[in-house]
Amino acid sequence: MNVAIVKYNAGNVYSVVNAVRRLGIEPVLTDDPQVLRQASHVIFPGQGEARGAMEYLNSHGLTEVIRSLKQPVLGICIGQQLLCRHSEEGDVDCIGVFDVDVKRFRPQRHEDKVPAMGWNRIEVREEQFTNERLEGGKGLLDNLGKDPYVYFVHSYYVPLCEHTLAEAEYILPYSAALHKDNFYTCQFHPEKSGKVGEQILRNFLEL
Repeated sequence: MNVAIVKYNAGNVYSVVNAVRRLGIEPVLTDDPQVLRQASHVIFPGQGEARGAMEYLNSHGLTEVIRSLKQPVLGICIGQQLLCRHSEEGDVDCIGVFDVDVKRFRPQRHEDKVPAMGWNRIEVREEQFTNERLEGGKGLLDNLGKDPYVYFVHSYYVPLCEHTLAEAEYILPYSAALHKDNFYTCQFHPEKSGKVGEQILRNFLEL
């Protein structure tokens, strides 16, 4: 297995490197298009700001490379958002794998804090989950147990859409995970989500 993690100007990348290592796999951290294309699995993680991230990806020729990948790809946190069409963060066009725009959380009550930070429950959409398993046999969200909780840190969200694989609720319901073809995403951080997150990463590497 040859796992590549996309290297760009985003934080939190090394925690994903370490999470993959804990599963017994030594990933390569790279922004080399050839290495990304040849990997068996590609992880696109990070925390950061959408406009700056897209400027880096565009200037290094990575936008089209990521869009054209055919192996399993997992976007995490801002990686999920950058795989969408457009982000309100910096009013920037993104990679466009998912035909949906990223929105900013807008508090409705005094107790609504942004960024959303902490543990939250995700609910798998059964219809999309069934379609995913029919396509690939293995599901990204297999074997998570009842009422899985995962760790989130984000000020922007992907609205519910046809590609929503799992949803969460903070201020409003939103996409906690997406799936389209060989692209999978998590708005939350599986590398910080204990046994549930470890299972999700293991599932991805078995796709």
